[in-house]
Parts: sequence; C-alpha cells; structure tokens
Amino acid sequence: MSDLLRDLWYFAATSKELKRGKMFRREILGEPIVLGRDEEGRAFALRDICPHRAVPLSSGKIEATNGVQTVECPYHGWRFGTQDGVCKQIPSLVEGQPYEASRIRVRNFPTHEANGIVLVFVAADPRFAGEPPPAPDFGLGDLVEPKFVIHRVFAASMDNAVVGLMDPAHVPYVHNQWWWRPPSAGKKLKQKRFVPRERGWAIERHAPSGNSLAYRALFGGEVTTEICFMLPGFRWEVVDNPTSRLFTLTCLTPENENSTRITQVTYWKNAPLLDVMKPILIPAGREFLDQDGRMVDLQNTGLAYSPAMLWIDDIDVQAKWYLKLKREWTKSREEKRDFVNPIEPTTLQWMS
Repeated sequence: MSDLLRDLWYFAATSKELKRGKMFRREILGEPIVLGRDEEGRAFALRDICPHRAVPLSSGKIEATNGVQTVECPYHGWRFGTQDGVCKQIPSLVEGQPYEASRIRVRNFPTHEANGIVLVFVAADPRFAGEPPPAPDFGLGDLVEPKFVIHRVFAASMDNAVVGLMDPAHVPYVHNQWWWRPPSAGKKLKQKRFVPRERGWAIERHAPSGNSLAYRALFGGEVTTEICFMLPGFRWEVVDNPTSRLFTLTCLTPENENSTRITQVTYWKNAPLLDVMKPILIPAGREFLDQDGRMVDLQNTGLAYSPAMLWIDDIDVQAKWYLKLKREWTKSREEKRDFVNPIEPTTLQWMS
C-alpha cells in the first residue's frame, strides 16, 4: 500500500508553465497527470490516460466542443471537459446508437491558482467529484509573481526528501559557500522556539543566525525571519525588515514512491539589491539545491544496504514530528474525523 498522503493539495506547476491552449504531462503520487490551460485561461489537471484505448491525452489538443473547453484524444477524437473530465463527444457514434458519452469520464484533479503557482488536490477516492477543502494559505499576500523558480528531481522517497531538507545540522557541511555560510564563520549554538501551525509547525520569528552573511548583507541589522512547515511537503521562510520582504517557498511533490520533485519559488518586495543580484542568485540557488540532491544520491548508496537510519535529539526532532503528523493525518482519514495537530510548543537547540 502506498505511504503517500492523499486528500491534500500538492504543488503541480508554476503559472508560467501553463500556456494558454497548451498542456504537458507530469507524474504526481504515481498518477500520470495532464496539466494545461484551456483557451479560456483556466488551469486544469486530468488523469493522462484516455479510458478508450489508454493513449495519453497530453498528446492531443485543446478544442472547444459546443462552447465547452475540452481535451481531444489524438487516437479517436474523444473529447473530455477540461474542468470536470466528463466525455463531451465521441465522434464515431452515429444517430441512434445508444451509448451516452457523458457516462464516461477521466479523473479530474481540482486546481487552485494563486501567487504564480498551481496546486492540485489529490483525493483518496479516485471518483471524488465534490468540493475540495480550501487550498493552503502560505501568507504570500501581495507577492503575486515569483522572481525566479528552480527545481530538481531527487531520487528519493517523499519522506527522505522532506527529512533531508528540514535537517538543521547539515548546513555548515553541505552549504558552506563563502556567500552563505563560509567555514570561517564557524558553528554556533542555535536555540529556537517551535510552535504548532496548521498541519505542521513554525520556528517563531527571530533574528537570523549571526553566521549567515547573506541575510546581514541584504537586509541589515533589523532583519527577522520565520520558518514554517506544513503537510504534505511545504516549507517556507520569510525574511524581512520594516521595508523589505523575501519569501522562499519550497514545495515537495512525490512523483512516485522513489522520486520527489523539489521546487523552490522565490519572491521579494522592495529589495532593489536583490533585483540587481538576480542573475547571480538564480545559479546560486540551483547550486544550493543541487548540493542537497548530491547528498541524497550519496545517501542512496548506503540505504541500498542499510535502510534503517539513526535519529537523535534535538536535530532530528523535526523529522520525528513529520512522521507523527503523517500518522495522525492517516488515522484521522481512517476514523473520518478532524485532524488534530500532535505538535506541542517546545524549544530545540543544536550546534550549526
């Protein structure tokens, strides 16, 4: 049985990736999904398999059918509504043949588009056709358009990808660039207050680490930061001062049990220095993510022989919380009740 969580919203694509009248294929939670934007400008997500002869719908095209936006299968021209997945037309049928096209449908994944990103809701019930719960609110506010986006596919399970990215003790060893956390900065005692948040937790707002050159150089002495995590795999960090704001949203989307897409979406406001540095920040961000990816690849060589890992307090408490949240989410679905966040306020400390 799959260990991936359902009945939740997942990152699917950026708004810029979805071109009007175009579509493409992406795998999410082991499902082939065609993502696109119809001619009316609406994002959509359908299971990328025609129920007739199993041809990927992403190989077809978007057409209007009696005023309704549809995806046309390239094999026999069957057309399915972009917003509901219901079959609107079977061209081979002739008058008098009793088959009702509307009885056929491909799975439709509800979408939510805001702040330049598109989320899809993956229900546990593949026949789900109701109203999904509200999409997560990351607090982006008026940060409408990302400044840049980077992504990488990790050869890792969702669990290992999440745990690796939230690990606080690897930074001085894996990310020790001169511009971020140079070796000369040394390691310091970190003591952070953690509080529960919706389906996750947050490190309460605090001054960034004194050995992080980037934040001090870009925002000066009044800068504060807050870091949050939410199931199934969203992590965001807000860095700001009285006039400027930097927001980095990291989205983890499992392609399948052994592959996870990591997408980092970066926004900022009233930060002219960041605008000037953008050509440098993009490759630097890619290298930062690639460093994590290379460590995952190294980890896989060991996991092939020893799948068990040793977790200790306090640096691995967040990893334990993540698994605790997953168990509670699964149990709440089984018992048909509201999710109850098991995280308690606490202070953790480590050297980093």
